[in-house]
Amino acid sequence: MSDWLERVRAGQEVVVTDRGVPVARLLGMSATATLDRLQDEGVIARPERVQRPTASGRPRPRSRGSVADLVSEQRR
Repeated sequence: MSDWLERVRAGQEVVVTDRGVPVARLLGMSATATLDRLQDEGVIARPERVQRPTASGRPRPRSRGSVADLVSEQRR
């Protein structure tokens, strides 16, 4: 994925295929310019202050092992 993103940043178009059938296309874009244009057109409104999402009061889940251990267990 990193390689594809680097290609897109360089101005290339990346076509993603599944067994030779195109399923997605990655194109570069200027998100800032697009958001500014949509705001100017009244399509979107930016929040007055940015709020990060918060948890719903539940404690953060803790892993019982490493991802590698879980994958190894599933492959057995």
